[in-house]
Amino acid sequence: MNDGRTIFSQLMEHAPHHHFRRCVERYRGNHGVRSFRCWDQFLCMAFAQLTYRESLRDIEACLGAVPERLYHMGIRGTASRSTLADANERRDWRIYADFAQILISQARRLYVGEPFGVDLDETVYAFDSTTINLCLSLFPWAHFRRTKSAIKLHTLLDLRGSIPTFIHITSGTVHDVTVLDELIPEPGALYVLDRGYVDFARLYHLHEAQAGFVIRARKNLRFRRRYSRPVDRSTGVICDQTVLLVVAKSLEAYPEPLRRVRLRDPETGKCITLRSNRFSLPATTLGELFRCRWQIELFFKWIKQHLLIKAFYGTSENAVKTQIWIAISVYVLVAIVRKRLGIEVSLYTMLQILSVSLFEKVDITQALTSARSRNADLSTCNQLQLFEL
Repeated sequence: MNDGRTIFSQLMEHAPHHHFRRCVERYRGNHGVRSFRCWDQFLCMAFAQLTYRESLRDIEACLGAVPERLYHMGIRGTASRSTLADANERRDWRIYADFAQILISQARRLYVGEPFGVDLDETVYAFDSTTINLCLSLFPWAHFRRTKSAIKLHTLLDLRGSIPTFIHITSGTVHDVTVLDELIPEPGALYVLDRGYVDFARLYHLHEAQAGFVIRARKNLRFRRRYSRPVDRSTGVICDQTVLLVVAKSLEAYPEPLRRVRLRDPETGKCITLRSNRFSLPATTLGELFRCRWQIELFFKWIKQHLLIKAFYGTSENAVKTQIWIAISVYVLVAIVRKRLGIEVSLYTMLQILSVSLFEKVDITQALTSARSRNADLSTCNQLQLFEL
């Protein structure tokens, strides 16, 4: 029940403050700070994400227009442009990275029973990266090519609920496959990968950790067929084989047999070849798993459209990473609130409603489940939908 609190404060109530304080203490984020503490910085940056503020001047103008409500929003310090810029430049971005991981763990528990298109008990992850282009003169530390800079967001997405469980931010020059070394394989889980991650030594590391993988094969891969299983071509399966690698270097890196499945898409007629270390799953299930990998592409497209991770408030590496991690925290926090309150509208609709109602003093559930919001959800059916029920 609402007791005169703003929607913003009701939303932030679901963020675990005690865990945030531990993250701040771990990196001494408030050391030497008098008034504008790390929690104030997080709230201001979260407000900017939710209301789509384009600059620090924009944030200062909006918050300065309602000074009497800042206290009720939880902001105790003065949110000036220079103060916020200094905080983004100097305070360790790992504070917000660690806090985002705490929110992610909470969200995964809430979405553990969500269907994702394949009837499996195992946890299924999709791993991929997306590139965010930057100006070379403003971001020289992220040099990518001769005329531009860029950063990459390497993301491991839990397909149940589209929750990012691992994010690694690098410069654009880092090859995608090398980031597999940063992953800690989860025994029993399935990892769905595109062909850019074909590295047999790293795939064998997943295999030894008792994790499964499904990966699209390269066309020039050489192998020797050991066994062919009978298939029903009416299901789109062309062949289902057990193979061994024949190139000496590849065989040394992955000495175990692999499964080779070739499928035809009934809609487009295109063929795709998959490799996997899971021999017990039906061939059609492997095809459906790889089809579900498209969720991570939708996730990247969605966050680029609806979160402020393409235009940055600061130019240093610390400021950029701080903004990205707070954006991810806001995304996951809204997903948590959606599940805890049993709200049935899409995440897109929730963010649109929050963007114009953060200062309102009404119950957040009432604001997000009104008839008007349901009508807005119907009018945005052409938008990318995550967290559908």
